[in-house]
Amino acid sequence: MTSTPPRLALIGANGHGLWHRRQIAPLHAVGELRLVGLVDVRPVEPAPDAPIPDGAQVGTDHRLMLADTRPDVVVICTPPYTHLPIALDALAAGADLLLEKPPVLSLDEHRRLTAALAEHGRVCQVGFQALGSAALAELTAAATSGRLGTVTGISTVASWQRDDAYYRRSPWAGRRTVDGRPSLDGALANPLAHATMQCLAVAAAVDPSPPVLVELERYRVRPIEVDDTASMRITLDSGLSIVVAVTLAGEEFIPGEVLVHGTAGAAVLEYPTDRLRLPGEPAMRPVPGRTGLLENLLAHRRDPAGVPLIAPLARTEAFTALLEVVQAAPEPGLLGPDRTVATGVAGADRVLTIEGVNAVVRRGAAELALFSEQEVPWAVRPFRARLAQGVVGR
Repeated sequence: MTSTPPRLALIGANGHGLWHRRQIAPLHAVGELRLVGLVDVRPVEPAPDAPIPDGAQVGTDHRLMLADTRPDVVVICTPPYTHLPIALDALAAGADLLLEKPPVLSLDEHRRLTAALAEHGRVCQVGFQALGSAALAELTAAATSGRLGTVTGISTVASWQRDDAYYRRSPWAGRRTVDGRPSLDGALANPLAHATMQCLAVAAAVDPSPPVLVELERYRVRPIEVDDTASMRITLDSGLSIVVAVTLAGEEFIPGEVLVHGTAGAAVLEYPTDRLRLPGEPAMRPVPGRTGLLENLLAHRRDPAGVPLIAPLARTEAFTALLEVVQAAPEPGLLGPDRTVATGVAGADRVLTIEGVNAVVRRGAAELALFSEQEVPWAVRPFRARLAQGVVGR
């Protein structure tokens, strides 16, 4: 560790930003970094496990904070449609970035941020924290070493629930656009983005060919503008398929699983808990060890050649290309009360679930099948988009 710890600022200190403050606090306490600034549009209050250090600047104007504190590292945890302009401001101030996912919402923004990183000689880590999992590393090693035989497909399944209050948590909640800019606060782009990113990470190790075709089905159980339930198949140039089957209107909870299908058996990673089962193993087992993205970024700053970033911006390009497909797709289909079950108080803790959806997402992941290929009565024909040289087209 250098004698002078890097100065760090957090932009977006409330909401999920409190999670970041809890990661920052112990590193500040032991001198790995110095927290010098906290910014949010709402008042920032100290928390028992996330205190505000003496001398740290607290305010609502990130540009003023950047000018006054000159941080070496900036953590950005703001709505996704604000990421690019704030990131450009932080880079101009001389900081490296830890940027929450999704990092940006279009390939054009991805290119602009990449160019700015090169111009300023800075780096950007993206907040896909599950990429730091030892369980993911073991799964990837099994897939690339032949333990599964020839990999024939990759899929992911998750079944979560969100209540009415979730869609009132912020002005951009459940929105497709805000002030004319993409927001995409849906299951695919936000809470279950990790599921897709895990699949893309495994696929990149197994088969470096790029995605060329995306088939997408999106549904919703409320009058929101984005998906809460989705089925997506990504086909690589080699023909290998990745299938995503997820819902926020689930029945029984499925934390999130990545399945790698092979001629010698299948492997399953429960990515939120880092539990893994490889072919021949009787049950899921915990795989301890997860490297924090902030710790990794700090270590990379100390030794750029010896410590690679876990989630550099370049690793997320394929994910951003998928977001462009989501943006181009038609409005998600609305499933009415004849397809859903409601529990709780409307407007507050009410939860809507889709009857039979868990069986549908499970089958989709197991068979690499879209919802519409399972004779699901509410499923519609998928939106198809071809990807070529960074361009999304029908």
